[in-house]
Amino acid sequence: MSKIFFSGVGGSGVSAIAGFMADRGHAVAGSDRSFDKDPDHPLCTVLKAKGITIFPQDGSGIDTSYDFTVFSTAVEDNQPEFIKVKELGIPLKTRPGYLSEIVSDFRTVAVAGTSGKSTTAGMLAFLLKRLGLEPNYIGGGRVKQFRDSRNPGNALTGKSEILVIEACESDGTIVNYHPFYSIISNLDLDHNTVGKTAEMFGTLSRNTAEKVIINADDQYLKQYHFEKTVPFSVDAVSEYQAVAVEYQPFSTTFRLRDLQFRLSLPGKYNLYNALSCLTLLSEKGIELERIAGILPEFAGIERRFDIHLKNDKYLVIDDYAHNPHKIISLMESVKRIGERVCYIFQPHGFGPTKLMKQGYMEAFKKQLREGDHLILLPIYYAGGTVRSDIASEDLLQQIRAAGKSAEVMHEREKLFSRLDMWNSYVVFGARDETLADFAEEIAQRLK
Repeated sequence: MSKIFFSGVGGSGVSAIAGFMADRGHAVAGSDRSFDKDPDHPLCTVLKAKGITIFPQDGSGIDTSYDFTVFSTAVEDNQPEFIKVKELGIPLKTRPGYLSEIVSDFRTVAVAGTSGKSTTAGMLAFLLKRLGLEPNYIGGGRVKQFRDSRNPGNALTGKSEILVIEACESDGTIVNYHPFYSIISNLDLDHNTVGKTAEMFGTLSRNTAEKVIINADDQYLKQYHFEKTVPFSVDAVSEYQAVAVEYQPFSTTFRLRDLQFRLSLPGKYNLYNALSCLTLLSEKGIELERIAGILPEFAGIERRFDIHLKNDKYLVIDDYAHNPHKIISLMESVKRIGERVCYIFQPHGFGPTKLMKQGYMEAFKKQLREGDHLILLPIYYAGGTVRSDIASEDLLQQIRAAGKSAEVMHEREKLFSRLDMWNSYVVFGARDETLADFAEEIAQRLK
């Protein structure tokens, strides 16, 4: 067993790997700047309960007793821990680099796509677990039904050789994964251009030993060649095409290969997530009849269409949507529920906001209806060295010029005096966990 130090252990991806390795018997310690600011942070409490030692992120936890260290890509190389690790000559690995090593130790399923990775990976792990197949799981999202006092919900240890991972393309290291199976859910602008991401997905498909489960409806995926593919679809004809689809406000029913299915999540985007899981499991030889009875049990991922309040008068939802594709999918699902919606969006990161600025504006111009209102919060800044050369105000002008109701709100509390103006509130954005708290406070005040 190894002794490992994780710098930036509060991040969604790093905390999942740290928890996974701790559960497998390794000695794990770590640090995070968010825990320095808030020692009672809920994730810090859970990681400690798992037996992970938490140190301040000042280098004091680093010594030569560690076999190696794993650093979040959000931790800069001028930080005390990075400098001390270099001085002491301790082996240093990045989070994605270390994940690629873990992938090689299992019969891994890599879940890729610019949207829906967390839900798809979590759903697949949940189904495998309920089917009694003892999967392992390392994800970015927190599966609600995996959460307990010692598990934030983003990792699972099982007795099988199966490992489900969320294969993020953001930093390019997805090309280092060599899984047995891959899922490619969709392709759009997110961390990189569509072309660059397509190249990475192409490499992933070539590196996949068995089959690549792919969305046959996706407008961009159809433009590229991928190897070993098994398609699924809603619109196009495919071997795994959902038919007789009915979208309810909070669920979806459909038929696949003459079997009736119900998914306890709304929207076409979640139907695609489910179809990818059903296709993969069927290709692995699992009867769809067995899955049909289990699928409705899946309750979803935290901060993915999380309902904080639903009554005859008000609806409050919190969601992780943060790129144009995800935002459009979210807003299309909300439209089925009601009128007069107040959307509250916090862009994440100055670099991503610059990259997706036009996409954001086009999404809101297309999706906002008369009676809807958009509140843009200031761009989320997680710390570190970064150029803050764009602001939420830079998105506002074009949205308003299209005749849409929108504003920038620098102080969240100002909303509370206006809660009688709309019937539904949707809070969304990535990385900042206080958005969920904000949604809950809106819900409590409306009650």
